[in-house]
Amino acid sequence: MESIPTGIRPNRKARRLKGKSDALDAEQAARQVLAGVATATPKSRDACAEMLRTLKIARNTALKSCTQAKNSLGALVITAPEHLRHELRSMSPVKLTSTCAGFRPGPCDCVEAATKTALKFLARRVQALQAEIAKLSHEIDRVTTQAAPELVSLFGVGSEVASTLLVTAGDNIDRLHSEAAFASLCGVAPVPASSGKTNRHRLSRAGDRQANAALHRVVIVRLRWHPESKDYLKRRLAEGRTKKEIVRCLKRYVAREVYGALRAIALRRAREAAVGL
Repeated sequence: MESIPTGIRPNRKARRLKGKSDALDAEQAARQVLAGVATATPKSRDACAEMLRTLKIARNTALKSCTQAKNSLGALVITAPEHLRHELRSMSPVKLTSTCAGFRPGPCDCVEAATKTALKFLARRVQALQAEIAKLSHEIDRVTTQAAPELVSLFGVGSEVASTLLVTAGDNIDRLHSEAAFASLCGVAPVPASSGKTNRHRLSRAGDRQANAALHRVVIVRLRWHPESKDYLKRRLAEGRTKKEIVRCLKRYVAREVYGALRAIALRRAREAAVGL
């Protein structure tokens, strides 16, 4: 049996009426395919986007663990014995980590020795995780720069944003059949919210939220450093638009630029594959 395209949610009404099982879900998916409703193409997992996805998962978990270890280290300093607390509480986070990592408390025969032992292991855990994060970040930067120079060259798009957008698009970028489809995938397509004499649009709450956040970061950077975006902000504010509406419009514009870069990447890959053949 062929795999069902990802991203197609089973029909909720059918589930309420007929129940749920593997056989029923397979039948419902087949009916959607035959009816032409399930037309999405699944992501392929055989190139740089999948590489970035795995690297980012490893780095994100390391970041969470590092933050947890730092918080535990700071909390332990607050509850440490008075002499030790007075010595450590005024240190910067970097100096605190290096100082605690160099402790040699000896046997845990008192509260202060036990506290120093705990601080030492927490600090060394932070250092190990920081080294792991640095290595993973370097690999993500390298893969992203090599795979998508067209995307990284856009104003406000660094390797972090570019890698997130590449993971969202997938290795088979051709599955994104239009600019509007990519905007909808990222949750930046305008949604009509008009009523009566009011004619307006609102932000979409659908789509890939990681990609949406990446586009939002690009907009924030451009509003601070990009002259054209700053001029656009002033002009739209003078027209009576709110800051939220302006950010929504700019996110849609950035999605248009990103889609153009993704199409350029797809064309370059096709040319390289043709030359390789």
